[in-house]
Amino acid sequence: MNNWSQGSTPQGNGDPSPYEPELGSLPDGNQSDDYGENVNSTGTTTIGITTDEGVVIATDMRASLGGRFVSNKDVQKVEQIHPTGALTLVGSVGGAQSFIRTLRAEVNLYESRRGEPMPIEALATLAGNFARGGPFRAINPILGGVDSEGSHVYSIDPAGGVMADDYTVTGSGMQLAYGLLENEYDDDLSLDEAQTVAARAIKSAVERDTGSGNGVFLAEITDEGVDIQGHNDFDAVI
Repeated sequence: MNNWSQGSTPQGNGDPSPYEPELGSLPDGNQSDDYGENVNSTGTTTIGITTDEGVVIATDMRASLGGRFVSNKDVQKVEQIHPTGALTLVGSVGGAQSFIRTLRAEVNLYESRRGEPMPIEALATLAGNFARGGPFRAINPILGGVDSEGSHVYSIDPAGGVMADDYTVTGSGMQLAYGLLENEYDDDLSLDEAQTVAARAIKSAVERDTGSGNGVFLAEITDEGVDIQGHNDFDAVI
C-alpha cells in the first residue's frame, strides 16, 4: 500500500511525488533587475492643457539609457493617433511606440467600420484597457484631443487608470512642471497662451530633471487636425 500524502515524498525516498506540480525557486532578493540599464527610456516631462480653442501637448526631447546616459537628443515624444488627437511617449520607448501603433490601428478600424472618428473619451477608455491588459511596459502617457464634446486631456497610468483634467503632467519632471502650471494656468487661456505656458513648464523641468532636456515639442490640436513642431531653443516659444 502506498503511504503517500498530498505534497509529500515516498517513504524512504528523497524524490518528490510524481503526482504533484513541480515548483520552481524564487529569485534571490539581492539580485538586481538590469532591464532599465539597457533599455531606452524617455525619462521625460510631458504636459497636456485644454483650452476653449483646442488642446496643447508639450514634451521635452531627451531619451536616455537607464536615466544615466543621454542616448538621443531629438526624440519626438508626441504622435498623432487620431484625426484630432495625439498621445505622448513616457517610459520605455519600445513599449510606448508599440502602444501608439496599436491605438492608431484601432482608431483607423473604428472609423472604417462606422464612418466617423472615434470619440476621444472612447479612445481614452480603450487606451486604459490596453495599458492594463496589454504587453506594454512602463508607460504613463497623456492623451489629448478634440471632438464634438470639446477639448479633452487624459492621463493614463501604467495600471490602466484614466483621469480627465483641464491640465496634467506625467514623467520624471512632473513635480517641477506642476509647480509652474499651478501658478500660470487659467480657464481663459488662448491656444497661443497655453503653448507658452506649456513650454515654460517644460523648461522649468529641464532645468533640474536629468531625464528631461534638449528642447520642446509642441502639439497644437484643434477640430481641424494636429500640428506638431519641435524647438531646440526655448526662446522661440516662450
